[in-house]
Amino acid sequence: MTFDEILAQVTNDSAVMPEGWGQGRACFGGVVGAVMYAPLGRLITDRPVRSITVSFVGPVAPGPVTLETEILRTGKSVTQAQCRLVQNGQVQAVLLASFGKARESTIRVPAARPPQIKSPDEAMALPRVKGLVPDFALHFDMRWGEGDAPFSRSERGMLGGWVRFVEPQENDGIEALLALVDAWPPSVLPMYSQPAPSSSLTWTIEFLQEQPETDQWWQYHADTEYAADGYCHAASQFWNDRGELVAISRQTVTVFI
Repeated sequence: MTFDEILAQVTNDSAVMPEGWGQGRACFGGVVGAVMYAPLGRLITDRPVRSITVSFVGPVAPGPVTLETEILRTGKSVTQAQCRLVQNGQVQAVLLASFGKARESTIRVPAARPPQIKSPDEAMALPRVKGLVPDFALHFDMRWGEGDAPFSRSERGMLGGWVRFVEPQENDGIEALLALVDAWPPSVLPMYSQPAPSSSLTWTIEFLQEQPETDQWWQYHADTEYAADGYCHAASQFWNDRGELVAISRQTVTVFI
């Protein structure tokens, strides 16, 4: 099932989580977030989304899910809404979204520019071999552009590069960005000495542009800001290939090593 096909079958209150998009024992978090956001994006059309927070309560398996959407409050400029994903009678994920109209303001802070890294043609293409990488990774073309290699015992948990869908998608909105940003592995991966599990606990992503565009590639950069007691806290940025900052993301990741 392609990403477009996944979104096409999402209704206002239900969806089928696809096979072939697994990440360990659960569905890929970027698809979970996209499926949960889809009904809210159709419901709230008079103001763009500014921020999304996802709590991954439990593993979402392939198969039917129920989506429980609710508008919590609508003000003059801002709407707050949520979606709960329920599977087999259990809440497995919760998404909170904040939508906000543009307002006049004298405060302006320019966005950070992307780091200078190898071009997509020069950067190392990550393997897309079934059984070697998670199933979901087969749907993305990723080029490693900065940071040490995975599992290299690096002293710094940092990585970055380029990403795009393997198959061009008609959907190039917020749902697609959620999948693309989350496609990258946790930034702590270069610090690992060997392959080991990790999973997202919470994820917050903020959008800086209403309808970001790219000619082809998206650039990603992530840093591990703190890690201890089996949890990693990371911050990342996402630019289009014109060097415009599109999204700022934060994740809390559970680490099993």
